[in-house]
Amino acid sequence: MGQKQKNIGLGLVGTGLGAVLLRINKVADSRLKVCGIFEPDMNRAHQRYDVGKIVKDLTEEFGVDFVTDDYQQILAHKDIDCVGIFSPCPNHFEQIKMALHAGKHVVVTKPMVVSLPEAREVAELVEQTGLKLLVAQSMRWNSMFVAIHDLLEQGNLGDILMAEAYYVHDLRPVLDVSPWRYQMPQDYLYGGVCHPADLLRWYLGEVDEVFAYGSHGGLDKRYPVNKETNFIISLKYRNGVIARILGAFDLVHPPNLWRVPFHGVGIGLYGTKASLFNDRIVYDYYGKGQPEEKEVLPKGERFDHAGEIIGFLRHFEDCILNDKKPLVDVRDGAQIIAICSACWESIHTGLPVKVSREFEKQG
Repeated sequence: MGQKQKNIGLGLVGTGLGAVLLRINKVADSRLKVCGIFEPDMNRAHQRYDVGKIVKDLTEEFGVDFVTDDYQQILAHKDIDCVGIFSPCPNHFEQIKMALHAGKHVVVTKPMVVSLPEAREVAELVEQTGLKLLVAQSMRWNSMFVAIHDLLEQGNLGDILMAEAYYVHDLRPVLDVSPWRYQMPQDYLYGGVCHPADLLRWYLGEVDEVFAYGSHGGLDKRYPVNKETNFIISLKYRNGVIARILGAFDLVHPPNLWRVPFHGVGIGLYGTKASLFNDRIVYDYYGKGQPEEKEVLPKGERFDHAGEIIGFLRHFEDCILNDKKPLVDVRDGAQIIAICSACWESIHTGLPVKVSREFEKQG
């Protein structure tokens, strides 16, 4: 496709993982362009995908003319129509509110916010303004998880009986390059478990009830000792399906769980016609011979975060241009927060907890 006019200005908030958004500037058939960056620490080297590059190097490489350490200047910039919020999780709430009040569309990395009251306020504000808000639950743009979703939608697995999902990631190396995670700190339930929770919700629908345990691993002494870092969660869905989630972030990373294209995130779906675990599926063989494993082929080539990010930016662009509802809109983002909030309540009370239905979509 040919070169399009780059006339949808994006203000980038945070140049950690968010620096990957700059790659949209080199996508010829996209009208999105990062034309401004908010970064409080101009000398901080981006460590995730362009190791050692400071903000100045990134702006020169991707043709960004405006850089500031004042978020208000991003919101006041005449060429910025939307903001990409890729800052530490505890900052999301205020930055989202300020952007919406300034009339900017928002794409925000997961989690949207980190509490149920924050989710309520953001949901109300999006409805009041009519602006677009996309929660960048990146796994929904991963080619493997899209392929699994398609298999489910096409009925290949039959009716789902049980399910499981996990996110297992030794975060010690990540803390080395993003110290805010232990300084603020990051809440690993909202910030980590949201990945498998969102995948299961995408596949299975709404959660009715959860029961959760949390523990502190203690491998990394930098992370506060009074905060849970590993989680086991049982879930009951409104359609009767039962499931479990393993969220483990404070452990020696086990073998075979960290491989492209899964990022340490995985899924198991067990249905009346077939059982699937990540990229393998076995169809019902009872009375028909021996079981035969088949490979689940990805739908596309988006396996790493860079590919996923370009994928959801293209979707965000389409939503803005054609007034479409984002795949993960504000109510979807809020419902994941409601699930995580119920998990925290269960951990603290030792009881099963019903998940709030207040963000349920009508019609």
